[in-house]
Amino acid sequence: MAGVKITWLGHSAFLFEAEKKLLIDPFISGNPLAPCSPEELNPDIIAVTHGHRDHLGDTIEIGKRTGCRIITIHEVANYIKSKGVFAEGMGKGGTVNVEGIKLTMTDALHSSSIDASGFSFDGGSPAGFIIRINGHSIYHAGDTGIFGDMQLISELYEPELALLPIGDKFTMGIKEATKAVELIRPRIVIPMHYSTFDVIKQDPEEFKRAVEAKVDTKIIIMKPGESIKL
Repeated sequence: MAGVKITWLGHSAFLFEAEKKLLIDPFISGNPLAPCSPEELNPDIIAVTHGHRDHLGDTIEIGKRTGCRIITIHEVANYIKSKGVFAEGMGKGGTVNVEGIKLTMTDALHSSSIDASGFSFDGGSPAGFIIRINGHSIYHAGDTGIFGDMQLISELYEPELALLPIGDKFTMGIKEATKAVELIRPRIVIPMHYSTFDVIKQDPEEFKRAVEAKVDTKIIIMKPGESIKL
């Protein structure tokens, strides 16, 4: 099985590097924890989980500059296209194969208004992604509360790595994310969407202790700019 390099860019933004580079939720400008500038990112593909400013982020600017393929839910794709950048819409439960990387859109419990449009566009509904790259299955949950069908996601796609929000208020907090790990049972979890701003400040070590007291899943706490390899 070939490897994949995964770099956390702060908040919910991750860069996956194999033969092709996939960037998800590129909130770089305005992200106080971002370890790079948007101009330093040259992905082949961008995936966007929902329309909020801290997830859509710099998608349009990076898309204009690089001509990369952009994958998101249908309504957010329509907004991106209105800005002169082509995006491919899809729906939950569907799978697209983009440059050899398979993206399956999953449910998420959140909202998806497009702040940047002045709320003049329908943002559809929020999503997560199963990313299958170089033989690895990775679950990026997007912004979500816990829901029982995370167990179904586990059964269908058997993710070895899950990227889960723990920031509370707008997403799962530590208690809910710990239960989510029990439902998903991945080999590794990386917490995300926390401590970018004071309103979502959390201690990831508390999450690590809570999870490792219940299941065998390994928690990897990353700093923005750090990478791991699968």
